[in-house]
Amino acid sequence: MLNAPQTNNGACYRIFKARPNATKRLIILPHAGGSASYFRQWANMADPDLEVVVVQYPGRENRIAEPLVADMNRLVSTLTTGLKPLLNKPYILFGHSMGGGIAYELAMRIQAYRYRAPTQLVVSAVEGPSCHHATDVHKASDEVMLDELKRLNGTGVDLNAFPELLEMMLPLLRNDYQLIETYQPNINAPKLQHPLTVMLGSTDTELTYEEAEAWQQVSTQPINIETFQGGHFYLADHIMAILSHLNTLFPAPKAWVCAP
Repeated sequence: MLNAPQTNNGACYRIFKARPNATKRLIILPHAGGSASYFRQWANMADPDLEVVVVQYPGRENRIAEPLVADMNRLVSTLTTGLKPLLNKPYILFGHSMGGGIAYELAMRIQAYRYRAPTQLVVSAVEGPSCHHATDVHKASDEVMLDELKRLNGTGVDLNAFPELLEMMLPLLRNDYQLIETYQPNINAPKLQHPLTVMLGSTDTELTYEEAEAWQQVSTQPINIETFQGGHFYLADHIMAILSHLNTLFPAPKAWVCAP
């Protein structure tokens, strides 16, 4: 029998396969227009000792009744509170594309509040804060927004065959683009004290290797850069390889020291 996803009365995350005895967690922050279900397969494929938690942004799936949030600071504030109970064991923050920017801001907030730090921040398919792309796609017409959705198409389905899906995703994508396009990283913020890994697709036209290297500017430790074959949504073809690599980033059990 499949485990029912945990929503915790409208909580900001879903756990598609609960593993209460797992010793470590992977907390995933989805891309623009994305929902938690995109990463459902990750929960099934993960190591038995790893519990996969996927953030669910407001206004989609089980949170469909909640208003969308297009402000980075507001979203990160609610996530910091909502995810705090999950930081009681070694965990990795993994954010893809827009989710990478959110994961970075979340890691910064966790550090400022002196909560338990992640074992590693992993940002995928997103440029370093000093290279933040200044665009205004969210102000474009519906036709342009739909073209953008089809161009990136991280859904894995033929969007042209499902016009109702396009119409449903349009407001999500416009909201999320507004969030990331109006986001202004503080390039003078304190640097992260924990390790940082950057993942990118070898043919991703949205990100250059130099922009990936720019993440070094926000970390006190040497960053790692991992390249996978594919474009902006390279991760769809490399789930097992990514999960295997993430497992290597966790410390040995004795290295985890609980905060008082």
